[in-house]
Parts: sequence; structure tokens; C-alpha cells
Amino acid sequence: MKVEDVKHAIRTVPNFPKKGVMFRDITTLVKDYKTFRYAIKKLASVFLDDDIDLVVGIESRGFIIGAPLALELCAGFVPVRKPGKLPYKTVKKEYRTEYSLDSVEMHVDAVKPGQRVLMVDDLIATGGTMKAAIQLVEQLKGQVVGVAFVVDLPELHGKEKLKGYRIVNLVEFEGE
Repeated sequence: MKVEDVKHAIRTVPNFPKKGVMFRDITTLVKDYKTFRYAIKKLASVFLDDDIDLVVGIESRGFIIGAPLALELCAGFVPVRKPGKLPYKTVKKEYRTEYSLDSVEMHVDAVKPGQRVLMVDDLIATGGTMKAAIQLVEQLKGQVVGVAFVVDLPELHGKEKLKGYRIVNLVEFEGE
């Protein structure tokens, strides 16, 4: 198996959620267990020697990638969610999207000071959500060791918002 197999397993849905957007749908990747397993193992291989304590995944597709990645790295998993979805006390970070002001939350006790954290989402577009999630981890004094994505959309320059962090992605797609 090759990384190109991962790219071919991702469906492109034109004009979703709005006209002009080419949505990169990982549901076709994750339903193919061999390719999904390959993608998880390939991402994990980059961080095997980094003593990761926690994998933090962003709602919701970051959960799909993050949980098996955490198991592969023998690490815990922490969800970052939209406001009001977590049952315990939370910390919150607001960020601006191209459409509005949004925010993400994490439990106040999700990350202990000094824990080594790998941040995960399925895709990086503008980078705003991931930057906010990183700020939550750092607010709790966690150490962000790396940031991992299956897909990068380089034309949206999301990696620029994450300068200074080790960023890994498996595949790239042109366009939005």
C-alpha cells in the first residue's frame, strides 16, 4: 500500500457545504479498513519516538482519526468539542472563521502540565480551529509535540497559522 492509495480513497464532493467548495470526504477512506489502517499506521510512524502522552482530536472527524492514532501510540485520547457538548467544567477558546466567530472547548482537567500532546484532525484548511485547539492545550500547560492531518488544502494556507509546530499530513488536494 502507498500514500496515493489514501488519496484515492477520499471522495470529493463538489459544491458542499457551499458552491465552489470541493469537500474532501474521509468516510470513504475509513470504511475501507485496510487503507484506513495504513493511514493510521503511517501517521503514527512519524511520532513513535516522541513519547506522546495524549492525542487531542477535534470534533468530529478528528475523533475518527485521533482515537485509533492514540491506541497506535499507546496514548490517551482527548476530545475538543463545540461549546456545550462536554459534561464537566471546560476551558474555551474563540476563533474567527471566514463566516463568523466560533469556539471550541476542552475539559479543564484533560491535559496535565508537561504532558506531551499530538494534535489531530482529518484535514487542515484555514488552520483556525486547530490553532484554537492548540491554544487550549497550551493554556493547560501541555506541550504540543506535533500536529497531524490526513489531508492538507495548501491553497488555503492553514499551515501558516501553525508556524513553529511540527506539522505532518499524508496527502494534499488542490482547491478549497
